[in-house]
Amino acid sequence: MKTRQTREIRIGNIRIGGSNPIAVQSMTATRTQDIPATIRQVELLEAAGADVIRIAVDNPKDVVALAEIRAARPNANLAIDLQENYRLAEKVAPFVQKLRYNPGHLYHIEREKPVMDKVRYLVDVAREHGCAMRIGVNAGSVDPAKVEKYSKEDSIAPMLESALEHCAMLDQLGFDQYAVSLKDSDPNKVIDANIRFAEARPDVPLHLGVTEAGMPPDGVIKTRIAFEQLITRGIGDTIRVSLTLPFERKGEEVTVGRQILDDIAGGRFRSVPRFEQKGMNIISCPSCSRVENEAFIELAQNVKEMTEYAKDHDITIAVMGCRVNGPGETDDADLGMWCAPSFVNLKRGPESLGHYTYDEILSRLRVELDRLIEEKRQAAGVLT
Repeated sequence: MKTRQTREIRIGNIRIGGSNPIAVQSMTATRTQDIPATIRQVELLEAAGADVIRIAVDNPKDVVALAEIRAARPNANLAIDLQENYRLAEKVAPFVQKLRYNPGHLYHIEREKPVMDKVRYLVDVAREHGCAMRIGVNAGSVDPAKVEKYSKEDSIAPMLESALEHCAMLDQLGFDQYAVSLKDSDPNKVIDANIRFAEARPDVPLHLGVTEAGMPPDGVIKTRIAFEQLITRGIGDTIRVSLTLPFERKGEEVTVGRQILDDIAGGRFRSVPRFEQKGMNIISCPSCSRVENEAFIELAQNVKEMTEYAKDHDITIAVMGCRVNGPGETDDADLGMWCAPSFVNLKRGPESLGHYTYDEILSRLRVELDRLIEEKRQAAGVLT
């Protein structure tokens, strides 16, 4: 294993980067405003050994709830997920140790305002309250201006450019207490993106994760492959295992993360250098507090079971749990679903096929899946 070279940053009572142990993170799955349930989530994750626990805040009512959650768990290292309302940073910063923002979402908010002004605001808030920051770049939500600069086949370059650009902004503002993440549902792209970033900025701590890894065991396998290939290269200072799990089992993300770290440290490798996806590929996001209907978790499991008959076909189906990441993250799937409170949006690639109730969606998905299989069969016949 190569030695990590990144600088050190502080998140509450832990430090990441440098020679510090790799920290393990997770995220609460319940609605933030359901205060008892979210406190229960924090307790479960702490009991599992989470070093940092992330909570999503989308509106002022979530901020009020966050204050109560903090009061109930005063010693937890909490990170906040700023998605569609970066201006909430000043409201939540007194209660957390880390702020996470997505450059792609920042691009879409207050478009008339220079991005640098938005970043300056976040830095000022973080500095005032002693918070670390994470620049969280996701493959499905990179700002369009960067995506348009590169070919459709190169999804890593826009992510990399976005991350490096925002690092430069924070550097210019004299703020060095930040980490970066570059996530994709494809472990090979996670590996390549993080290797390229580490070559460009070996000083910046990296948060590793395979987003929308899906359900165990497939999600664990994808994550393990990425972590083994990166951590042995000295890349990675904190990790998050993203699995689609029932609320009471969220602690398994932490348990799996620590097991992978233990195996790497002990030289027990279970994967191969490259992940070769063969057959049906179910992508599903981790259950988190942005999920608008808990039925999403059951739906993901039902999709996996229903598509068993097509397991040998090279088809990707994405099941997303919210409006924040759902629309963009399903664009590259053959068939995609993103879940609203009372219905599910069905897509074929970027094309919308309408929305259906939770009771209707499986049968409708089956129709579209059979149609796609037949089209692929006919295309193969033409080629031969």
